[in-house]
Amino acid sequence: MPSRISAHDALIYLMVTMSAVDKAMNDAELARIGRLVTFLPVFDGFDEERLIEVTRAAAELLAGPEGLDIVLEVVRDAVPHKFYDTAYALAVEVASADYNIQQEEIRLLQMLRDRLGLDKLTCAAIERSAMARFRNA
Repeated sequence: MPSRISAHDALIYLMVTMSAVDKAMNDAELARIGRLVTFLPVFDGFDEERLIEVTRAAAELLAGPEGLDIVLEVVRDAVPHKFYDTAYALAVEVASADYNIQQEEIRLLQMLRDRLGLDKLTCAAIERSAMARFRNA
């Protein structure tokens, strides 16, 4: 892992972590990560050809000792403060990709909220908007 990673890479690390936290990186979550990177303004300037490379680097980091804690530190350090709520929203997007949020994903969201110092009201609003977007008939 490079000594300093970009905010783009850190956000991808976070999304990969959310996908992997329940021990099952499914196709819906991976597809969602790819789509988010392609169209969200926060990823402007990111070379999409690097997505697989960054995803693999995130998986390697997670597999190491204290991988989850290190990823959370990387996100906190590499992502500008004004994008902390965006990071949380991306994690919620990936968690909701398969329409079934697991307990491990909820716990990771709590850890992320605490690590980034986000207030509960902001996080609740982000979570509520995801529920509204993904509600089925």
